Amino acid sequence: MKAREEEGKTALLIAHDSEVCGVIAVADVVRGESKDAIAEIRRAGIKDIVMLTGDNWRTAKTIGEQVGIDNIEAELMPEDKVRKIQELIANGKKVAMVGDGINDAPALAAADVGIAMGVAGTDVAIEAADVALMRDDWRQIPEAIKIGRKTFGVIRQNLAIGILFNIIGVTLAATGIITPMMAAVAHVLPDVVVFANSARLIR
Repeated sequence: MKAREEEGKTALLIAHDSEVCGVIAVADVVRGESKDAIAEIRRAGIKDIVMLTGDNWRTAKTIGEQVGIDNIEAELMPEDKVRKIQELIANGKKVAMVGDGINDAPALAAADVGIAMGVAGTDVAIEAADVALMRDDWRQIPEAIKIGRKTFGVIRQNLAIGILFNIIGVTLAATGIITPMMAAVAHVLPDVVVFANSARLIR
């Protein structure tokens, strides 16, 4: 059993008349892109990556080594995963949880951001998550992070643009430099600029 678990497999004992007569080893196949995706997430500046799993320690450690995760919490029940996430949040961390199964749903809901792997994910996990990735591809995670950061940056730019135009418009109108008719026309200008700025996200 130990040898199978060290290969990243879960060993199941077969018994007959209370005597063990065999062992079946089952394993989740580690997707080829997983290690690259983890490395890409680290390059994005996210250094604290934790594996929360219900697998035994030896299996979890082997899988962690394959994908490049050394911070591992194994043999966890669903409520244990929730507790671990709550501990991280209590310590001031912003937590994103990635999962796809029923057992992950409570943890997805407890995290600051829950990310469900769409194709492989169960309906319960997808509904509990904030983000559902439609392709079952781990490379979607760093891509989603990049899109989220870019979107947040555009939102801040749009707020600054709106405030700046309002300040300028009110100042010009109050000093009589522009007429009420000109102010009404100029009022739509920041909307056009904000729309054009937001359209950059489509590219």
